[in-house]
Amino acid sequence: MYPTNPYFRNAYPYAYYPHDAQRLYYQYFQYPDTRQQPISGQATWTEGGQITKCGIPWSDNLYMTAAVGDASPYQCGQTLQVIYPVTGRSILVEVVDQVPGFPENRLNLHRRVFETLGANPQQGVIDIQFIPVSHVEQQQWGRYLLEIVQSAYSDYGVNDYSFVGKTEESVSRTRETYEYILQSEQDTMTVQASVVYNPANNRIISFSVDEV
Repeated sequence: MYPTNPYFRNAYPYAYYPHDAQRLYYQYFQYPDTRQQPISGQATWTEGGQITKCGIPWSDNLYMTAAVGDASPYQCGQTLQVIYPVTGRSILVEVVDQVPGFPENRLNLHRRVFETLGANPQQGVIDIQFIPVSHVEQQQWGRYLLEIVQSAYSDYGVNDYSFVGKTEESVSRTRETYEYILQSEQDTMTVQASVVYNPANNRIISFSVDEV
């Protein structure tokens, strides 16, 4: 049965029409499962534009998006965890565009990311750290659930998330569960999100998000 919660229907259309989630693109990156050291760099901000070199709109992933240099090792559709040491906040962003001549350690963040990190747009440039997200966290359903969690907890940033487990409930039902660490100015919380889908056609049967 499809989710019918009106909040999700309005805030995140793929939750109401789950079969449309298959139109989302997902890429698998072969990073090791060890935690990587953050890369020190800088970030600017942009309002985005109608056309991107990746063919992915700036509005994707609830505007939690960024551009990298055209010679950057980070590719279109890849997820980066951006950390702003001044506030301690971090956001998971999707690479949607490329900027000619940008150094490898500079990102151009959408303004909403810049502000969510706690930075004032008048600053123009801030010092950040960022980490490429591992291939486990790039799995299809991890990304799908991430967008739902970010919609449901819009006042929080997603600090980290990880794959919890996969269960074959029946021939036509598979459950995958992910854990997400959320942080706001006031507190930190952990939520677990699960999706049940038919592995034969990747059609979503149901999903759930629970605070733990």
